[in-house]
Amino acid sequence: MLVGTVMRKIKSRTWKKQRYFKLQDDCMTIWYKSKKAGKAHSTFSMRDVEVVREGHQSEVLLSIADEFPANRCFTVVFHGRRGNLDLVAESAEEAQSWIKGMRKLIENLENMGEREKLDQWIGDWFQKADKNNDGRMNFKEVRDLLRMMNVDMNEHHAHRLFTMADKSQTGALEGDEFVLFYKMLTQREDILNIFQEYSSDGQKLSQSDIEDFLRKEQLEDVDIQHHAQELIKYYEPSDTAKQLKAMTFDGFLMYLGSAEGSIFSPKCRGIFQDMTQPLCHYFISSSHNTYLMEDQLRGQSSVEGYIRALNRGCRCVEVDCWDGANGEPIVYHGHTFTSKILFKDVVNAVGKYAFKISEYPVILSIENHCSVDQQRVMAQHLKHILGDKLLRGMLDGRAPVGLPSPEELKGKILLKAKKIGGLEETLNGTVEDSLTGEVSDEDEVAEIDEEILHRESIRRRKSKQRLSKELSDCVVYCKSVHFRSFKHARIHSKFYEVASFTESKARKQLREAGAEFVHHNARQLTRVYPTGFRTDSSNFNPQEMWNAGCQIVALNFQTAGEGMDLNDGLFSQNGRCGYVLKPAFMRDKNDRFDPELPQKRDDYQPIVLTIQVISGQQLPKVNIKEDSIVDPLVRVEIHGVLMDQAKQETRHIENNGFNPLWNDTLRFTIHTPELALVRFVVEDYDKTSKNDFVGQFTLPLSCMQKGYRHIHLLSRDGTRISPSSLFVHVRITDLE
Repeated sequence: MLVGTVMRKIKSRTWKKQRYFKLQDDCMTIWYKSKKAGKAHSTFSMRDVEVVREGHQSEVLLSIADEFPANRCFTVVFHGRRGNLDLVAESAEEAQSWIKGMRKLIENLENMGEREKLDQWIGDWFQKADKNNDGRMNFKEVRDLLRMMNVDMNEHHAHRLFTMADKSQTGALEGDEFVLFYKMLTQREDILNIFQEYSSDGQKLSQSDIEDFLRKEQLEDVDIQHHAQELIKYYEPSDTAKQLKAMTFDGFLMYLGSAEGSIFSPKCRGIFQDMTQPLCHYFISSSHNTYLMEDQLRGQSSVEGYIRALNRGCRCVEVDCWDGANGEPIVYHGHTFTSKILFKDVVNAVGKYAFKISEYPVILSIENHCSVDQQRVMAQHLKHILGDKLLRGMLDGRAPVGLPSPEELKGKILLKAKKIGGLEETLNGTVEDSLTGEVSDEDEVAEIDEEILHRESIRRRKSKQRLSKELSDCVVYCKSVHFRSFKHARIHSKFYEVASFTESKARKQLREAGAEFVHHNARQLTRVYPTGFRTDSSNFNPQEMWNAGCQIVALNFQTAGEGMDLNDGLFSQNGRCGYVLKPAFMRDKNDRFDPELPQKRDDYQPIVLTIQVISGQQLPKVNIKEDSIVDPLVRVEIHGVLMDQAKQETRHIENNGFNPLWNDTLRFTIHTPELALVRFVVEDYDKTSKNDFVGQFTLPLSCMQKGYRHIHLLSRDGTRISPSSLFVHVRITDLE
């Protein structure tokens, strides 16, 4: 890899071009360029690579499978929504050396400690700033670097730090001197003040000092003595301090910057919830139009959409099926110009990736527009490709009384679609060979037509559709039905029936009968999806649907923004398994929780959330102009029941994205803390136009740690922007 290799970069069956690839000396950057002299080169960092797939594991490589054998092909998959890089090596051996080499580099990165990551980051900046590549940095290069790093520092102060770091007095900084310069630059006065407040001698924290800090500031009350010992053991870099059972400032800094010192509680990281409740008692991470990579009119359909959604912990994906050529069903957004993919390719991808991230069940939400013949082909593909993973009968063949749990359905793929008859008929064997059923409720184009026709006062008759028994029999616990009313559902509906609502219809039900909606969702599953008017694949706010207890709130995973931030935030807990247990008051059929009137709840106890936004660290630049530096502000948003929706902002700090200091305190009263999500957004203030997005982090209030905490910011794509962070102090108290 360090020597360099010529490989083919593939974009399609017709676009196959040779590129020269080489791993840079930092063992972190891959450099590549066209073989033609004078052409510009490109680079990417191994930090941006999520995984390397071997063989024909992308649509592009599958399309050229007849030309290049699988053992020469591999795909580089990047974090976030960046497109894949498909490559073909000259030989199988060469492909293997790159696949194994890149996987080893990814593994090394994942195993890096916080200190190593920081050293790596400092090294990256050194390389960027060392324009003449002499391994030294003169003052002009340092000054340019400061602007690149979002620091607006007066020249006199910068020169003073430079001179202090230049121990060799050569007028240039070498490796270790630059690290010293960086440390002086990033001196954390905010944390030093806390350290000195709790240090008995002003030099170090004794074990007793640490226990004091954990008790008074971090509000810990369980086995504090043992925890203090563990912190010294894991985070203190000095062996001398360890022997004294003490922690230096460096160790304290390492602890507060670690995952343990972050705002997200380590207790919520793994699976900690009861997974043995009925499916309808969980919020389920769900995707809408999963096959789309872009918008709904002309966007590209791709199997990659399913792989990405499943790899993000999504547990309910949508498959829009239509009759295709040669008797093969296809998947695309009907009546539009979106491209088409084969149904069997989608099933293959789901079978392969369903349980890589989470072992809990995946629901295939089928939009069936196919003829009976092609429905039979669909059923054959599902059975043949998925095998035992496809749930085809009731668990243990027992008479059903309620939905099974995620625990009981581990490793199973469930079909949500129309069904002939119900589970009772299936048990008794009284289902006819083929039956006429209603056309799918979720045909959004039909929905748009209906809205237009309704305005013209023309009533449109719904067409009927024949269902094949083979496909119908694959539907067990998720039978798609048309919703009439909560009263009708209460009397007639079965626990395995799933109604689907557009966001606007769900909102209407929520306004008119919120408590009824919550009660309905304690008994059976509900799916909510974006209105057909969202042709740009934008998302609605999922929180209002979760407030009603709706489980399958389907979002466009391909579209970054607030909707997906909230979804990622809710499902970041419980091992990112895609299932989050609803609060007890939403699961009890005897409770009548009304999201519009939360204060009427029996165990109503509002809380006060106080957040002191102290400082920011190494915020990324949002404007590529070299002399542009951000003016950051922090907005804290509460997303929950209507009474809890709130936003507050700090003031903005001019020209400092490197180490802004706010010390602003924001207070919120929260009436239903069990449903609240807290979103921290950093923006670049602009008085003449809309503020630019810098970074964000969203988490459930129930997973928030108290005390002094770092918030590790994420990009618009939901990937970490290391080492950008906020430093805050959190207090949660009962409202008096």
